[in-house]
Amino acid sequence: MRPIYLDYAATTPVDPEVAAVLAHYLTLDGVFANPASRSHLYGWQAEEAVETARGQVAALIGAEAREIVWTSGATEADNLAIKGVVAAYPERGRHIITSAIEHKAVLDSCRYLEGQGYRVTYLRPDAQGLIQPEQVAQALTDDTVLVSLMHVNNELGTVTDIEVVAGITRERGVLLHVDAAQSLGKLPLDMARMPVDLLSLSAHKTYGPKGVGALYVRRQPAVRLVPQIHGGGHERGMRSGTLPTHQIVAMGKACELAAVNLHQESARIGKLRERLWTGIASLEDVHLNGHPSQRVCGILNVAFGGVEGETLMLALNELAVSSGSACNSATVAPSYVVQSLGLDDRLALAAVRFSLGRFTTLEEVDAAVAVVRDTVSRLRG
Repeated sequence: MRPIYLDYAATTPVDPEVAAVLAHYLTLDGVFANPASRSHLYGWQAEEAVETARGQVAALIGAEAREIVWTSGATEADNLAIKGVVAAYPERGRHIITSAIEHKAVLDSCRYLEGQGYRVTYLRPDAQGLIQPEQVAQALTDDTVLVSLMHVNNELGTVTDIEVVAGITRERGVLLHVDAAQSLGKLPLDMARMPVDLLSLSAHKTYGPKGVGALYVRRQPAVRLVPQIHGGGHERGMRSGTLPTHQIVAMGKACELAAVNLHQESARIGKLRERLWTGIASLEDVHLNGHPSQRVCGILNVAFGGVEGETLMLALNELAVSSGSACNSATVAPSYVVQSLGLDDRLALAAVRFSLGRFTTLEEVDAAVAVVRDTVSRLRG
């Protein structure tokens, strides 16, 4: 039997409706052309499909279609937002604020800029994994050009109060970038109401394909970016490269489905997560990592005392779970995100991220509870 898939935070399976749309944009009998080919019908059809998808993504986040810039994923969007903004506004300063529990795409971009002479403040989360808006306010200086924070932490599931942070940065005239890879389609996002300047998005966390994402770039007040990829002036000069029509259309369809199902789906998944936690929590020496309620519906991070971390992960072979971000899965070191909560190395190494999604069933959750309880009890001997 295949393991029960509980790693939706790493990637979601493509929704069958999305896969059907994607396939139509690959072959000769579909819409396969280069959307930049404006001299014939095939190109016009592809361009129309791309623009329809742009509108679908924009609708899910309360934005205008022309504020959506296609990228290869949230990692590229993070890089374009952070590096592109500081290059576009040298007169505003050389100070950046982020947090110590960001995705590597943000942390590594910031460390690169430190090597270029920028000063970066890394905010530390509280014991429940939250970055508080007051921390941002206190860290701002006259030299701050950008604040970059994720909406939902990819390992803990904790939610940053981005709306309050955005109010603080807007009042101080500082640009705000938000990595929303884990919140798109799971939490309401409304750029018409939230003064966020840049927002990174990913298709494969929202039942779309890997290899495509987008960056929201606010038009009013306008945000400038220096492009990080040069080549043909695509995407209004912000991101050159032939657009992958099939992936873009699939992302659009995934966002359309998410808009319809967001509230109902989040409620259902949240109940499954609570059932999973209730089933696990009665074991002794079990620790919930992250805030108990200020969290996204599908992510549950639990540390198990009295077991060795690597042995635990190997023993849970009936479940597809992770010990942290998929980007760091090759290392056996404790997750830097979990460590930030103050856990010792041994307990941090025994942390498991369970993440549920659209296709998770009640039966799978109950089976997972049984597996975890049996495995942990057996390893504790």
